[in-house]
Amino acid sequence: MQITLYSVGKTKEQWLEEACAEYIKRLSPYVKFSAEWAKDDAQLIKITQKERLLLCLDPAGEQYTSEDFSALLMKKMEQGGARLGIVIGGPEGLPAVLKTSNSLVSFSKMTFTHQCIRLLLLEQLYRAFEIARGSPYHK
Repeated sequence: MQITLYSVGKTKEQWLEEACAEYIKRLSPYVKFSAEWAKDDAQLIKITQKERLLLCLDPAGEQYTSEDFSALLMKKMEQGGARLGIVIGGPEGLPAVLKTSNSLVSFSKMTFTHQCIRLLLLEQLYRAFEIARGSPYHK
């Protein structure tokens, strides 16, 4: 299985990079994880066009419990042939074309930096796989 994260800008804080690396390591038994960074919205649109299925993080998206997010993730992975692209917009949010043509998920009605949401996303991805396998991590 493969999940690719697409986002504008890279993580700049070392502590945040280390935390993200920890969750990427934890995800490795379940999924190959990679990331592609875009310099702007136009490049983000271009690099996501190769994905068959995208899940976009946006405050206007649907909010899920961790269990429901796990079920959604497993369903999307199946629909995408074990491949899924996940998109985080830059400081201005997602480009309109990505909002209208893909599934939208919201982690909160609050606004987070795109760097912090990466860490939240990685933890929730790990949690989703742990829920799917029935581990006690979620409790």
